[in-house]
Amino acid sequence: MKKPITLILALLAFQTVDAQNLSMYQEQQFMYQTDIFLYRILYPEGFDVNKKYPVLLFLHGSGERGSDNTKQLIHGGVLMAKDSTIRENHAVVVFPQCPDKGYWASVIRDFDSTGKKTFDFRPGEKPTPAMAMLMKLIDTLKKEPWADRERFYLGGLSMGAMGTYELLHRMPHFFAAAFAICGGAEVSIAKSFATDVPLWIFHGTDDQVVSPSFSVNMAETIRNLGGQPRLNLYEGVGHDAWTPAFAEPGLFPWLFSQQRK
Repeated sequence: MKKPITLILALLAFQTVDAQNLSMYQEQQFMYQTDIFLYRILYPEGFDVNKKYPVLLFLHGSGERGSDNTKQLIHGGVLMAKDSTIRENHAVVVFPQCPDKGYWASVIRDFDSTGKKTFDFRPGEKPTPAMAMLMKLIDTLKKEPWADRERFYLGGLSMGAMGTYELLHRMPHFFAAAFAICGGAEVSIAKSFATDVPLWIFHGTDDQVVSPSFSVNMAETIRNLGGQPRLNLYEGVGHDAWTPAFAEPGLFPWLFSQQRK
């Protein structure tokens, strides 16, 4: 089966990015019983296990699934390694990788009569194997002596944004703030985090993969529940809303200004 042109272009672009910055991410394996879960972790300069550091977890999209422990860095890896706000906050950055046929969120994916993708979210079902391993990894990270449990942050794009919403639902009262790019979820789960977790949502108005209505409906639901989400809709932008989202100068300053109360 041939790889989609967009993935080929992404991989070619990935091969030409600043390899030095990507090499700063250490390759790690998390093991639970007989299962292995891959992730990359970036420690701040001068890392001291006796100090406390905020932690940012970023969930990639479906095109970056695999077992190479590398592709998940394609979108955001270089940016986060170089970002001044992340450096100033001495944050630890974690990029887990979802296995090839896995999925972060519990959702049935199909196509309608016109050929457009459909998503039937099932947050009430047990976590997917990838989500279950991710939650176990987080449980391990939060017990590290250097982890500031009041400053765990979460973000994701596309499939990763779907995972972001579901993780906020499955781990209430844990994350200090989150951002979701071109994702979606069953809006009923918003009650788990609407007034508890500051959230910034991004989507392109011309997204033909994941409808922008998912983001609009989520933002409206959160507001109706008393929350104050931020919502950026990029006119004329397709599914790659992560490009303008990552270019937002206020994203990381806003994120790291949040703290669990």
